[in-house]
Amino acid sequence: MDDGFAEYVAHRQLRLCRMAYLLTRDWGTAEDVVQTALAKAWLAWRRIEGNPDPYVYRIIVNTHTSWWRRRWRGEVPAEVLPETADPRDAAAEVDDQAALWSAIGALSPRQRAVIVLHYYEGRTLTQVAEIAGCSLGAVKSQLSRALTRLRVDPDIRRMNVERVKR
Repeated sequence: MDDGFAEYVAHRQLRLCRMAYLLTRDWGTAEDVVQTALAKAWLAWRRIEGNPDPYVYRIIVNTHTSWWRRRWRGEVPAEVLPETADPRDAAAEVDDQAALWSAIGALSPRQRAVIVLHYYEGRTLTQVAEIAGCSLGAVKSQLSRALTRLRVDPDIRRMNVERVKR
């Protein structure tokens, strides 16, 4: 009954968890979202044609949005995913990442999903629309609104001013 599902999970679970973490900003919740998404995907596995990623990503985004709407989320932690920092300016890099993820965390779930899928996952806007289950125009609108909110965020503006001074 497996039909490659176990292999898919083995190869993609960490990547799915990282993407879910960027949506939820909590590792425990991200793992729960992925677990739920994979359970739903397993039920439909035989019907999925071609690349299962868009289908699974869509389930993750929809599950996160549904949970967020129900207020099943707790306090958003101030931690960020570790990135390779420049040893010359490690403290500033960590501060910049924290400010960026804090600002992204303040976006609506839909806007956050579009930012994560497009910029972090490298998905095209058409792929994002397919995953999010909405039109390309809606994705462009959400992306535009998200970027506008990020541009006016005081911490992001400060970060950009300091970067220019460096």
